[in-house]
Amino acid sequence: MSATMKISHLMLNRFINSSFVTKMRSGTRYMFQRHLLLTNIAISASISTVGDSIEQNYEKYKDRERKYEVRRTLNMSGAGVTTGVVCHYWYIWLDKYMPGRTFKIAMKKMLLDQVINSPITIATFFITLAVLERSSATEFIQELRAKSWRLYLAEWVIWPPAQLINFFWLPLKYRVLYDNTISMCYDVYTSYVKHEIPVEIEEPKPVLPVAESAAQRISNSLGGANPPTVVAL
Repeated sequence: MSATMKISHLMLNRFINSSFVTKMRSGTRYMFQRHLLLTNIAISASISTVGDSIEQNYEKYKDRERKYEVRRTLNMSGAGVTTGVVCHYWYIWLDKYMPGRTFKIAMKKMLLDQVINSPITIATFFITLAVLERSSATEFIQELRAKSWRLYLAEWVIWPPAQLINFFWLPLKYRVLYDNTISMCYDVYTSYVKHEIPVEIEEPKPVLPVAESAAQRISNSLGGANPPTVVAL
């Protein structure tokens, strides 16, 4: 057993110190330092893609006849792009507005993130998908009302402890990566809320023509009698 562990440890060290892993570390460090926006967008889009893929495969597991929707995954990836941009610039602004890593500052950042950034990010998510799915303004508003509160409630359960770690220990450049790593499960739930929870479409109430409404009011004022008929001469 000891010999097996030594061999495994030796192989792991060789892999970690291999030229491939060294180049990967170097490339990752370069992207985070020189192209942070693109890196954060790519990470956010990738995590959203994986989250929807997990949710769709689970849906297929429950319903064998259900087909995988590639377009849906692409749309979720697009939403990951826009929300990644929002989070990127939000963290930059937040760090400039409130620098430091003390516990008190981390608490303030966490509260600001939940109260300000979370609603903006959720709205961006639904706006992006409404555009990609070519939803009408009415459909977008009704879906936002029906589903956004579920995501916001889930954010209050998941993110406060996670963001305390984020703001207290992590450097700025790694925050979107950390967010998206934590949000893997949250993105699965996001995909579920977006695609599995039905929205009750409110049918517009019919509006009576003006003449008919006036006639009805006259009829009511006469105690239900028919309104006077105007005869053309």
